[in-house]
Amino acid sequence: MKLWRWGLAGLAVLVAAGALAWVFRFDLIILAARMRWPDIGPPREVAWSQGPSVAPAGDRPPNIVFILADDLGFNDITLNGGGVAGGAVPTPNIDAIARQGVTFANGYAGNATCAPSRAAIMTGRYATRIGFEFTPAPIPFSRVVGSFRSPGALHPPRFDAEAAKSMPDDVDALALPTGEITIAEMLRERGYHTVHLGKWHLGGTKGARPEDQGFDESLGFMAGGSMFLPKTHPDVVNSKQDFDPIDKFLWGALPFFVEFNGSPPFEPSGYMTDYLTDEAVQAIRANRNRPFFLYLAYNAPHTPLQATREDYEALSQIEDHRLRVYGAMIRNLDRNIGRVMAELKAQGLDDDTLVIFTSDNGGAHYVGLPDLNRPYRGWKATFFEGGVHTP
Repeated sequence: MKLWRWGLAGLAVLVAAGALAWVFRFDLIILAARMRWPDIGPPREVAWSQGPSVAPAGDRPPNIVFILADDLGFNDITLNGGGVAGGAVPTPNIDAIARQGVTFANGYAGNATCAPSRAAIMTGRYATRIGFEFTPAPIPFSRVVGSFRSPGALHPPRFDAEAAKSMPDDVDALALPTGEITIAEMLRERGYHTVHLGKWHLGGTKGARPEDQGFDESLGFMAGGSMFLPKTHPDVVNSKQDFDPIDKFLWGALPFFVEFNGSPPFEPSGYMTDYLTDEAVQAIRANRNRPFFLYLAYNAPHTPLQATREDYEALSQIEDHRLRVYGAMIRNLDRNIGRVMAELKAQGLDDDTLVIFTSDNGGAHYVGLPDLNRPYRGWKATFFEGGVHTP
């Protein structure tokens, strides 16, 4: 009799444990992803390679600064008569690049998602032609997205467990083919000092990293995303979209660190967009007397939606919290691009530098803000205008 009771109790415990595991299945998947984080060191100073102390005599080729925003919607800047929250978030610094130069009004991204679009930018070739058609994603991400049904979804989610078996354990192995020639490799051959800052998302294994693909120096993160600050930081304001599985995964699994030329990872010293700009300014100063190519790949305004408290409080006229956080991220991005332009001018380089600004694709639907790509239909990951028509 006692044995029977013990068996029943054991069965009850198993059922309860199974029920709890089912309720918290997404959290367990995300926890497993977090356990793969490397050891992250404290913030440290970056020692940029210093160019000549005096500019060589004679003509030199123009510097090139390529600024790439991440998931920026067509309507996120005020250049086209729109802007976030009906123009409540002006973008004068981004707009000025166009007004002082050329606007490609019919500019299109090479793809509708991050990594293939970046592959096209780096190589000048359609990503489908070079075997890099899809955005690399870790299996835990696919499990969450393929199992979580958002309210009102037209189709049930689907995780292909069989296909997952053929995926490498390390998502960094899903890389731009190393035989492809990048713009950084071409420019380096022509005497440019090449610098990558920010998001890479084209592979993180040996041979595929930025420093293996033509960049003399690289400071950033190899993955497709990063936190802007730790979510409990006193100077950050967060907006979580609990209805969306992508957002759910990112909040739980994204780390906050950068690497310098393949060094052990360490924490940035501030809000990611500010930090990348701080280092871009230092890189410009270090290279002021030699031709340089600066690939400045911000991760703003990609999710997770995190703004500095200062930028958030400056937009008190926007009542919706999510829209206000997003607008604050755009405000911060524009201000930091202004800092880059100001540094070029301060170093006397503004007339000898080609500055290009664009986005890798359109704004994302999972942000939950309907006007990001106005007046166009569609979003990131679709080939409607809203997914590929970029500023």
